[in-house]
Amino acid sequence: QVRLVESGGGLVQAGGSLRLSCGLSGRTFSLYPMGWFRQAPGKEREFVANINRSGGSTRYADSLKGRFTISRDNAKNTMYLQMNDLQSEDTAVYYCAATSGGYDYTPHRALDYDYWGQGTQVTVSS
Repeated sequence: QVRLVESGGGLVQAGGSLRLSCGLSGRTFSLYPMGWFRQAPGKEREFVANINRSGGSTRYADSLKGRFTISRDNAKNTMYLQMNDLQSEDTAVYYCAATSGGYDYTPHRALDYDYWGQGTQVTVSS
């Protein structure tokens, strides 16, 4: 059974940075394309970024390009999301997800992911 656990969320001032981590256990991490999503209060869950199995291909929501960076370390079974210049609109619960798709399968829809973490809260104060 795949288990995902996020960490690294917290309270940060506008303009600050955070790095989220997502660890996968129960299966071989490198077999899963991964993604980050977020959900703000009263809003639908939205795509943030994804990464293929090797880490060589990434994709971002257009509004986040240049501020967020997704990466993974297959040796450590961990995916990361570096978030810079955080703004109040980035306040949300951030979720990591894994999909059983193929090597370069990097979907942006939440329904295409098979496994989810419990989420980590990111709050940006202005």
